[in-house]
Amino acid sequence: MANKIQPVKGTREFYPEQMFLRNFIHDKVRAASQAFGYQEWDAPFIETIDLYAARSGEELVKKQAFTFQDRGAEFVTLRPELTPSLARMIAAKQNELTYPLRWWSFGPFWRYEQPQKGRSREFFQWNIDMLGVNSPEADAELIAVAATFLRMVKLGPERAAIFVNNRRLMDSEFNALGISAEKQLDVANLVDRRSKMEPDKWDANARELGLDQKQLGGLKELLGNPELWKKSDELVRLFVALDALGVREYVKFDANIMRGLLYYTGTVFEAYDTSGSLKRAILGGGRYDNLLAEVGGQPLSGVGFAMGDVVIGIILQEAGLLPEFIPTPASVLVTVFDESMWMKSFELAAQLRNADVNVIVYPEPAKLQKQFKFADKMKIKLAVTVGPDEAANDQVAVKNLVNSEQVTIKREAMVESIKGLLKDA
Repeated sequence: MANKIQPVKGTREFYPEQMFLRNFIHDKVRAASQAFGYQEWDAPFIETIDLYAARSGEELVKKQAFTFQDRGAEFVTLRPELTPSLARMIAAKQNELTYPLRWWSFGPFWRYEQPQKGRSREFFQWNIDMLGVNSPEADAELIAVAATFLRMVKLGPERAAIFVNNRRLMDSEFNALGISAEKQLDVANLVDRRSKMEPDKWDANARELGLDQKQLGGLKELLGNPELWKKSDELVRLFVALDALGVREYVKFDANIMRGLLYYTGTVFEAYDTSGSLKRAILGGGRYDNLLAEVGGQPLSGVGFAMGDVVIGIILQEAGLLPEFIPTPASVLVTVFDESMWMKSFELAAQLRNADVNVIVYPEPAKLQKQFKFADKMKIKLAVTVGPDEAANDQVAVKNLVNSEQVTIKREAMVESIKGLLKDA
């Protein structure tokens, strides 16, 4: 069809199978969040561009955000991230809220990026934060929430790992190497890019930044030191808390983890699938200070992380960790024997729905074999039929579509019998 209209580049179409995956992730996100007592919240999907201009930087506003003028000539954007909205909403009621805040959200975001495997322009994201507490133990709780989610989706520690570091530790180590304060941000950026660069090119970039051979050697040594975390009181306390929370097996120290260089101030962490083909982070976050500075609130420390649905969805599909897709939530098909029995079928369906049984009625009279074939494709467990003989005797025929057994039962016993059969099917 030459005139077929294509979807907007980078957006996603959710057929039932894709919606099943999205809802599966959402359900596990909700369960992990609520297991730790976090409250669900959300913010507008469209925000003024001014909300992002101060905090998020020019690149996001000018290159990644979907911006446009509304009918009032105001520049607005589809939200590219949630933290600015979080800051504004907390600042608006800062003195009314009960701290610490434990908030989580799962909703849509948009960024004008180059679509590729693991990245789209439209995505759903889990955001979860604890605000009003500044301690390694609070950091540990957020990491435990992340590990709990991984466990819930059956990504065990042999398959997934959460790598942690501490920005204050790295600043201290940079100082010890004699790296000037003016160069430390550039060096941190270089560390952040290390896994994406060839070793020789990375070394050359380090020398271009002004690191001498001794400093470069020292930098490589500390980046490869698995015991470096023991020099940080914050990380020592973090790992003690992770032990107590029962998730230590998921967590490893890695001095190469840097994250949002102008944003995070303490503990930082990222989770990865360690055995799959997709070399992208599942989730990431860390400790930040002064969340409310740009929106007029009082200083507030927090810790949190975000997880998009695209990467984790690919990982779960490739690993075969999704439950079976069931095409319909209905477990019972009520057939339509013929036109004279059509309203009887509607009555049976209504009776079952009133008893909290999900039911599909076949949309028109048809051969029973055709109706059973439809039910089989939809993975429906039971078919209920009322024909002239059953109607005359106030009975229904119930066929188990899993094992093909069929029984005839009294109409008055139908609900209890069907509920019992569904438990066994």
